[in-house]
Amino acid sequence: MSQKRSIFEEVGSEGPKEAPKAVGVIDSGAKGARRGIRLWLMILFVLVVLMIAVGGLTRLTDSGLSITEWRPVTGAVPPMSAADWQSEFEKYKQIDQWAIDNNWMTLEDFKVIYWWEWGHRQLGRVIGLVWALGFLGFAVARQIPTGWTGRLLLIGGLGGLQGAIGWWMVASGVTSGEGVTTVASYRLATHLGLAFLILGFITWYILLLGRSERDLMQARRGKEAKQFSLATGLLHATYVQILLGALVAGIDAGRSYNDWPLMAGQVFPAEAFDLEPLWRNFFENAGLVQFVHRSWGYLLMIFAIVVWRRGQASAHKATRFAFNMSLAAVFLQMVLGVVTVLTFAHMHVAITHQIMAVIVVVLILRARFLSHYPIATSLRDAA
Repeated sequence: MSQKRSIFEEVGSEGPKEAPKAVGVIDSGAKGARRGIRLWLMILFVLVVLMIAVGGLTRLTDSGLSITEWRPVTGAVPPMSAADWQSEFEKYKQIDQWAIDNNWMTLEDFKVIYWWEWGHRQLGRVIGLVWALGFLGFAVARQIPTGWTGRLLLIGGLGGLQGAIGWWMVASGVTSGEGVTTVASYRLATHLGLAFLILGFITWYILLLGRSERDLMQARRGKEAKQFSLATGLLHATYVQILLGALVAGIDAGRSYNDWPLMAGQVFPAEAFDLEPLWRNFFENAGLVQFVHRSWGYLLMIFAIVVWRRGQASAHKATRFAFNMSLAAVFLQMVLGVVTVLTFAHMHVAITHQIMAVIVVVLILRARFLSHYPIATSLRDAA
């Protein structure tokens, strides 16, 4: 039986048709893939932040050289007997750190620093396992959306590289007869820098997966290019400051020149260029390394204010608030930096300073993300 036609239909029309729904490539995969992958990335995010904290505590307790070998698989098993513990202790006694700094240690003292380093490496293995199981699980279930396989592989690849760089760093301090008692500061900076790079990618992917592809495509039309560009610049400037902070930590420069705003009563440290050749001062001279870190911090604070002022010109309330949070985080981090210096890099203050760097990066990334993909705002909010 033919259906009745509306008097408003044109003659010859086939009746109303439902318009096809626009579906983005990331939403066209299996149901739950987007939410599941985002949850998996959130778990990785927490683990990486924990890794940064444990790594910082390992450094602050001078535990990083307690394990003198790199055994990615068998090293997961700690010493299980008295003989095993004595064997590890004897290996540690062969390096300069024990001979120069820690020859007072008993086996029980050694166990304390050993567990810190073992825990640090074990956490790295856990992160690798969580990534591998998650990636393989989504891949086998064919739940990885189009265009995301490479992104997820990138995280895993950088994680594997991080493990190799970790040993490259430790190897610089596992020496005998060379008078070296710590790892090379530039290798420490590389190691920490890569950790923050991995964290940045994970954060960006979590933000992307928090909104539908259709929403992102529509939001991108309202991209605020100037805010996005400035947020990108602030992110890069912050990253440089993190690397400079790692150089400070690598030579314990935070435990010297512990007055502020001057350094030993001077604007510029008198011994800034005492080392030969000249380039060594930028990596190994406590006065110059700390001076550069302080100076870049002041410039970063000024730049953050400039970026914040531009951010307030955004037409979107959420974006403006994101820039507010970024500025507040940078300011708090600067205050923590000063307190770290005044307290001779006290462990609790120093590790708080390092974790605050994570918060600063995440908040700047969010401001950058909302500049690229602004959330639609009512006219009242925009006003």
